[in-house]
Amino acid sequence: MFKKEFLLAAALVLYSTAHLLAQKLSTKNKKAIELYTDADNYRVRGQFDQAIKLLKQAIDKDKKFEEAYYRLALVYKNSGDRKTAIDIFEKGLTVATTPVTQKNYYGNLGENYLRTGQYQKAKINLDKFLAIEKSDKIKIDHALVWSTQAEFGLAHSGENLGYQVKALSDMVNKHPMQYFPSISADGKELIFTVRYGRAHDDNEDIFRSEYKNGLWQEPVSLSNVINTDYREGACSISADGRHLIFTICGPRGCDLYESKKVGEDWRKPTSLGANVNSSGWEAQPAISADGNELYFVSDRRGGVGGYDIWYSKKDSTGEWTKAVNVGKPINTKFDEIAPYIHVNNKNLYYASTGLPGFGGFDIYVSEKIKNEWGDPKNMGAPLNDYEDQYSFVVTSDGANAFYSREEGRMRSKLYETNIPKEMQVQSRGNVVAGMVTNGQTHTPLRALVELFDLKLNQKISVFSSDSVSGKYLIVIPGKSEYALHVTEPGYLFYSLHFNYEEKDQDQPISIDIALQPILKNAVTVLNNIFFETDKFEINPKSFTELDEVVKFLKLNPAIKVEISGHTDNVGNENYNRQLSQKRAQSVISYLTSKGIPVARLSQIGYGSKKPIKPNDTEVNRQANRRIEFRVE
Repeated sequence: MFKKEFLLAAALVLYSTAHLLAQKLSTKNKKAIELYTDADNYRVRGQFDQAIKLLKQAIDKDKKFEEAYYRLALVYKNSGDRKTAIDIFEKGLTVATTPVTQKNYYGNLGENYLRTGQYQKAKINLDKFLAIEKSDKIKIDHALVWSTQAEFGLAHSGENLGYQVKALSDMVNKHPMQYFPSISADGKELIFTVRYGRAHDDNEDIFRSEYKNGLWQEPVSLSNVINTDYREGACSISADGRHLIFTICGPRGCDLYESKKVGEDWRKPTSLGANVNSSGWEAQPAISADGNELYFVSDRRGGVGGYDIWYSKKDSTGEWTKAVNVGKPINTKFDEIAPYIHVNNKNLYYASTGLPGFGGFDIYVSEKIKNEWGDPKNMGAPLNDYEDQYSFVVTSDGANAFYSREEGRMRSKLYETNIPKEMQVQSRGNVVAGMVTNGQTHTPLRALVELFDLKLNQKISVFSSDSVSGKYLIVIPGKSEYALHVTEPGYLFYSLHFNYEEKDQDQPISIDIALQPILKNAVTVLNNIFFETDKFEINPKSFTELDEVVKFLKLNPAIKVEISGHTDNVGNENYNRQLSQKRAQSVISYLTSKGIPVARLSQIGYGSKKPIKPNDTEVNRQANRRIEFRVE
């Protein structure tokens, strides 16, 4: 069933069991009882039209047949027609004569009024239910959370935060059901689940749509290697678009699998293993931008309640660690589904039925502060309403989002929306992409691409360029200073510097990187060595880069290198030469302190004599103020 396998159940049918198992029916009309009994044979098989016809006939035989009203209302509710269900529940309530039967009507009316946006009526009926029901804790808990949601709906009635929601084109929404979108970090590829029909057992596959010329193109199957006779879906793709984690549902249930893309081809999927998958139900993965953290949904034992969000992280060997429950305040005793971790690795979006909201599944966001998740915040209206909203994914810049919502029973579409300023992430991500090539042959090169936070002296993500195309993509997650290092055995390493400490960079950056083979006179610039103005003492945030130099020299013990200092042309040239000489010597001193023999190192200060750019702008002068590394 769609809601069981991917959307999950919006609410349990809590108020029916005891009522329908009543030992004695309220009618003595044998024909009415016969029709009522026959209707149930159709109801349990999901043949709702036949069940409705027979139950209406049973009521015609006895207008006070209370159980027939109740069951007819449940059939309408289960078929998705909540408005008609409300009408029948109200009629049945008029013939219910005892508090034991009346409370079931109040509970169902409260839920159905909530799910149709009639919050005042929902609150009245739920209060009546709670006034009668004193022993069934599960039913009471649901009524309490629904009552809270009715109050929230009343308090936020008419709210409009400025969302401009619109469905994607019919070219994209071409199937009866499409849901659980995932978007690449550069915003150019949308991957989502497609169900080919509206039946519970129709097959599901993963499709992709490319953004070209301002339009999302017609979706195509992701890969014949990924899509099989089993049901594949609910996927998440890494920032570079080359690591896919997705759900496969087969005879033994639903588990998580992963596949890597090489060139244009996806590799055969492999299970994430026992540390992630269990004997329970696992689905709806969300992989972090760096590919090292995974959030997913499971109903396994040990959770807070219902469907919970769980978490696993890769260890130093690249293996997924034992999954743990994310815990409160993210998870509640009800259902949490469809997590999405933003590329900044600080904002977690997901859907829940257990928090204050408009009814059903609403979308929430929580921000991680000092490694602790903050209280979830409802994303507000009109994004959220009394229908189910879920699978919400946000673009790297935090300004837009894609999500899926139901369009009646067993139909769903993909939507896009802006995100109002007040609801946008505080820490925006940005994309750096390009190609890595051999600097001499210009052929594509597979290389390690690492991103470091210089303020923390900490590696925060690791990728590799594609071995076939040389393409790489990495996400800069938020406000700080970053160093990007690109390395491959047999080549000089390459470094870049990004300073986003004071402001976000919203536009994607395209940088092609040519790695120089380790040959005599090969040169690379150390872009992350920092000195205070007119000083030669090394700033501590330079240690990340210097440690990379140390590692390189230890991996290549046969080479000798020259460390050279350079300045712009501002000021006295003799002073500039002496300053550049002292800065080069400071680098030498650091390297020798880390065990590099002084015999392998030489240093020189060139002052302004070897500019790499004209000294005509501050940006160019800054580029000329540098430390270089040359193979002797």
